[in-house]
Amino acid sequence: MISRITGKVIEKGARYLILDIGNICYEVLIPQAVMQRMDESIDGNGKVSLVTFHYHQLEPAKSIPVLIGFLNEIERDFFEIFITVSGIGPKAALKALNKPISQIAQAIDEGDLSFLKSLPGIGEQRAKEIIAKLQNKVGRFGLIQDGKAKEAATKTKDIAEEALAVLMQLEYKKPEASVMIKSALENSPEMQTTEELLNMVYKQRKIK
Repeated sequence: MISRITGKVIEKGARYLILDIGNICYEVLIPQAVMQRMDESIDGNGKVSLVTFHYHQLEPAKSIPVLIGFLNEIERDFFEIFITVSGIGPKAALKALNKPISQIAQAIDEGDLSFLKSLPGIGEQRAKEIIAKLQNKVGRFGLIQDGKAKEAATKTKDIAEEALAVLMQLEYKKPEASVMIKSALENSPEMQTTEELLNMVYKQRKIK
């Protein structure tokens, strides 16, 4: 049973990663809800650590081992609870989880049929079964800050791109400017505006 995997990302698709763990490459399937935050979890060397759900997909005359990856155990726990609903296996859950897990958990807790029906492969009857099976059992997953984390990562990316454009207008080369911005963000990740980021870049150059 493979429960965790760490490796270098050598290929990234819409819903999968190929990880090189040293002469062996593994394909890890990733729910879209998790993939949306994957870039922020891959380190500077292209490596990522995933918690995995390992199962065998049965097909005529063969059994195919499958790995599904998550950024933490809480996400995997939600997946494991989600597939206890009748008619939802790992493959269907992988497809269905295309929105932040916290939002899906909230919809289940509130009995929001409309939201659940909007998930790929989940019709009205299946949505009702999800609510019947899981309502009042997934509250803790509503505390996951996946939506907020994505919003924060997007904002950081936006101000970094704006700062890069400004530095290039000031005739800094793109590789040099990118390094300066990365260093500033590592020292002060809480920055909210492009102006704050550029001020930090200036201060760091002044110190050097």
